[in-house]
Amino acid sequence: MDLILTQILNGLVYGVLLFLLAAGLSLIFGLMGVVNLAHGSFFMLGAFCGLSAIKLTGSFWAALLLAPIPVALVAVFIEVFFLRPTYARGRLDQVLLTFGFSFILTDLTETIWGRDMFGIDEPDLLDRSVELFGAIFPLYRLALLGFGMCVAIALWLFIEKTRAGAMVRAGVDDSHTAMGIGLNVPMLLTATFAGGAALAALAGVIAGPLFNVYSGMDADALIPAFIVIVIGGMGSLKGSLVGSMLIGMADTFGKAFMPEMAMFLIYLAMIVILLVRPHGLFGHQGASI
Repeated sequence: MDLILTQILNGLVYGVLLFLLAAGLSLIFGLMGVVNLAHGSFFMLGAFCGLSAIKLTGSFWAALLLAPIPVALVAVFIEVFFLRPTYARGRLDQVLLTFGFSFILTDLTETIWGRDMFGIDEPDLLDRSVELFGAIFPLYRLALLGFGMCVAIALWLFIEKTRAGAMVRAGVDDSHTAMGIGLNVPMLLTATFAGGAALAALAGVIAGPLFNVYSGMDADALIPAFIVIVIGGMGSLKGSLVGSMLIGMADTFGKAFMPEMAMFLIYLAMIVILLVRPHGLFGHQGASI
């Protein structure tokens, strides 16, 4: 029984990490219509920036606050000077552009930090275990689970209940009318792209104590994140959350009990869901968050 509870916790924690990554993808696709293949690179760059912030400040909490900032600035630079001119073209140009930037950002991280593998220590406050339901769980993982749920609620409230979220949705639904009533649509889209990148960077810092930080972790994270948003529905925040938990559980239990079939189970789940729901669990044509 302890083994099952432990695997459930591990699956939920991995699902939360996937959600933080997939939520940024959903924000960018759902509100901008951009398929961002450089999103995994923002995750990796955030992990490395967090590593440097910890070395400079000696604080994991400071790294959580500082690491997303340079990543968001990089995202603003990419969106304003390179991605924005492609909005009037097809999505293929955007895919190729962001795919190229994924290689550029990988080379950038290797130039600055090298190709070594690094680890991030858990913060002292959470570096212990607690007993729950008769089993012992690391406190950091429990805190991460709670943090992910808080982020999910905050994102939903921002998009659906705030004036800023309404402005972003208005700019996407009808940009010409939005500009006609005085909204700065280009600024809104830039902020959306930067916000999605900052979420990915935050996920990179949080993943540091659980996984190693290394060049190439972008590809390892991006593929499951895309599977999540395909399963949940492109552009659906709720779909990203549900899809993340499904993939987190499937991956964790697959590796624990059927390691040779773990990836097969993930792709099988995606195939079955797409056969029943071609646009994902909560997606539809022209979906928005």
